Amino acid sequence: MDRILEQNDTLFKLFEYSTARWSESQMASYIDGTQSYTYRAFREKVMQMSALLSRHHVFGGKVAILAENGPNWTVAFFASAGMGRVAVPVLPASSSMEVSNILEHSESEALFVSARQLRKVEEGLRKKMKLIIDIDTLGVISAMNEEEAEQSQKDTVCNSVPHPSNLAAIIYTSGTSGCPKGVMLSHSNLIHSILEAWHAQKADYRDRWLSILPMAHAYEMALGMLYPFSVGACVYYLKGMPVPSVLLEAMRRIRPTIILTVPLIMEKIYKSVCETIDKNKSLSRMRSYTPWLLNILLGVRLRKMMGGRLKFFGIGGAKLNPEVETFLHRIHFPYAIGYGLTETAPLVCNACVGRTRVGSIGVPAYGVEVRLDNVDPATGEGEIVARGRNVMLGYYKDPDRTAKAIGPDGWFHTGDLAAMDARGRFYIRGRLNNVILGATGENIYPEEIEFVINSYPGVGESLVVERGRDLVGLVHMEEGAQHTCLASAAKAILEYVNKRVNKQSALARIEVLTEPFKKTATQKIRRFLYMTPSQA
Repeated sequence: MDRILEQNDTLFKLFEYSTARWSESQMASYIDGTQSYTYRAFREKVMQMSALLSRHHVFGGKVAILAENGPNWTVAFFASAGMGRVAVPVLPASSSMEVSNILEHSESEALFVSARQLRKVEEGLRKKMKLIIDIDTLGVISAMNEEEAEQSQKDTVCNSVPHPSNLAAIIYTSGTSGCPKGVMLSHSNLIHSILEAWHAQKADYRDRWLSILPMAHAYEMALGMLYPFSVGACVYYLKGMPVPSVLLEAMRRIRPTIILTVPLIMEKIYKSVCETIDKNKSLSRMRSYTPWLLNILLGVRLRKMMGGRLKFFGIGGAKLNPEVETFLHRIHFPYAIGYGLTETAPLVCNACVGRTRVGSIGVPAYGVEVRLDNVDPATGEGEIVARGRNVMLGYYKDPDRTAKAIGPDGWFHTGDLAAMDARGRFYIRGRLNNVILGATGENIYPEEIEFVINSYPGVGESLVVERGRDLVGLVHMEEGAQHTCLASAAKAILEYVNKRVNKQSALARIEVLTEPFKKTATQKIRRFLYMTPSQA
């Protein structure tokens, strides 16, 4: 793979290689078999769409993609980034205002959009687009110069063969700070992400991916789309949301070997397993007297539920609850941990299958240098900084923010606090900006307390914030959670948490929210909205 990617060092070259090497193999499909492509058919469709963009005078400009997952999302991406243009993926969970801001800021000239998402694009922006394409049918919705396009003889597929250092994609991330950023990723960044994935987990044309995370997110785009494409594998997509019933049926039908997820999905599975054990006398007795046997049964059952062929269950995007990870470790589940950011395309560290350690994000990914900056000698904790071919070009039209994030020596500052053990494994403690200073000067990491709160039955999500000198837990209960009195629920959660955290991390009170937390398009809680001015 190293040699192949040295030769195919841009998305255009990778496209040429894979579509020729595996022309007759299945490349992508919905679970029900619709919108299915072989690598040969995919090549033809991409070239057709690229020629369409050229006829409407979209040559080296920005092309936005606003749609749910599906095989045609990959068509849109390669017709854009693979053919000398710049792809601008937009998360389908984005609000109308976020969509408008991204399209305006990126100066996108064309748009691939699903029927469900089109309503988010205001009329004024539609009129500015040279071309809008229905991503489901790949038909033209509207075009600025339709008559000119019909007369034009420019059926150019690739306007100019890109260089590895050229911009390939701008991915917008709002994080939890409320300030969206356009992360500029080069062809070299994305090709290197494939190499990192290959060294973390070998895959080939026989593997079957199940895609359940948004393709507009760097995690799924790089590791769940580009990596399988590079090895001739097939990716299967869901129609609709990945609710448990849909997921289980999909896994039963296609029997995937590789799945990428976020902690929330596995944490829900874990809660469901715990509830099942609590309700079953035989399983409860087994947990008390023969836990080793219960772990064997649970491991077999969980793998069977997921199709029976799973070899890699990647978890990334946020920190996994240590209690859940301990469970996965005990049942010998083939999980792996990935840590990274959009700005690093995305991998920085990984803990591969069979090499995980509870609480650790693993060691530096292939070809990436990682160290801790400004280490506190008392705790050994410092900020994670990374350097390598995976580090972004910068933030689009924002040189000041770029200069703050990437030092003159090329080290990218992640803003994450971590410690490192004697074997070079890293352990995330929390976000640098989220750390709360305790009464006696100790660092308190709200994320660690939130893990404990979220393990309480019925709790959906939580935040720990400062209110004066007090630590307060904000809680939103799961839908359907049975509580006759919010005050009694708050009291019960408070007692549960304070028995499990140290004295410095003890909460003064719990506040149960009746409305869900406000979130970003990537479903992260907008923490800054719930902080006091002094915290912010």
